[in-house]
Amino acid sequence: MTKQQLRKLYREKRAAISSHEKLKLDDLLLIQFQRLAFEEVETLLTYWPMPSQAEPNTHLFTGYLRHTIPGLQMAYTISNFADYSMEAYAIDEDTVYLANEWGITEPVNGTQIEPESIDLVFVPMLVCDEAGYRAGYGKGFYDRYLARCRPEVLKVGFSYFEPVEKIIDTQPFDVSLDYCVTPATIYEF
Repeated sequence: MTKQQLRKLYREKRAAISSHEKLKLDDLLLIQFQRLAFEEVETLLTYWPMPSQAEPNTHLFTGYLRHTIPGLQMAYTISNFADYSMEAYAIDEDTVYLANEWGITEPVNGTQIEPESIDLVFVPMLVCDEAGYRAGYGKGFYDRYLARCRPEVLKVGFSYFEPVEKIIDTQPFDVSLDYCVTPATIYEF
């Protein structure tokens, strides 16, 4: 299937998950995620889950990492829809967040972090394939940003669904995941 076909299908599949089932799936994702070890991680780039997209609850995973990695620096992105770029901003307990006009919750304040300083990125996605390529939301924000990160940055996606065999329209600029965490297992690419 193409990315466009997968986006449509997996948006529908996620929308069909009941709130009770979503809580259960998020807990199973957390259990799987806890099997990964991140000894060298000092800086995490994450994202705020959008309820309108029924995204996995990334707050569970960031909370776990905060507990297990003392001094973890966390960052969220601020998106620029004029050129489909984004930048990472360090956050702390005083950070204020607002949802932009597309429903993406972003920090209002913070210190910009260079892409090369990030060790781990939680990458939003709808589904990925068996090679780690993902169908995201179609604007390429994360592929552009990840191209600016160090080659060894760890890229983790969370999905309620198992990978599809192959996304048939991947492009040379698409950046694959290192891991996809599902409720049943962890895929390493």
